[in-house]
Amino acid sequence: MIGAWLRRGRTWLLAATLVAAGASQAVAAACRVDQIDLRGPQGAARFVVEIADDDEERARGLMFREEMARSHGMLFLFDPPRPVAFWMRNTPLPLDLIFLDASGRVLNVIADAVPFSEEHLPSDGVTRAVLEVNAGLAARYGIGPGAEARHPGFGAEADWPC
Repeated sequence: MIGAWLRRGRTWLLAATLVAAGASQAVAAACRVDQIDLRGPQGAARFVVEIADDDEERARGLMFREEMARSHGMLFLFDPPRPVAFWMRNTPLPLDLIFLDASGRVLNVIADAVPFSEEHLPSDGVTRAVLEVNAGLAARYGIGPGAEARHPGFGAEADWPC
């Protein structure tokens, strides 16, 4: 009787371990370097992103790109976080710029940035990341100040951790 209970106990323990491992893999799969999730009171969205995390990549950004898939974007990461300003020089795509703090909270959104403009488009505070997506998508998905982002780039300070 005890032997049968131990065998069932081990089977149960193995099943619980597999379920926990599956849940852990699902969480890891949901939080990948090449995608970012956003959620706010009015909606949610996921974008496949290219990462710009060094000076050369950030300087080039989406310049000269004439199209970008609707569900794609570029994520600019700043370490250390700092106030930033962007412009649209040599950028033919109209874009929404979503400025995020170190916790992944949206500071501000600049909607429908004008292609080729050299006007400075600033963050409303210290910025860890800027997400550029096709113009109109921030409004379409209800992403505005206070919304949260989930991405490995926010690390331990994230309000919505990976």
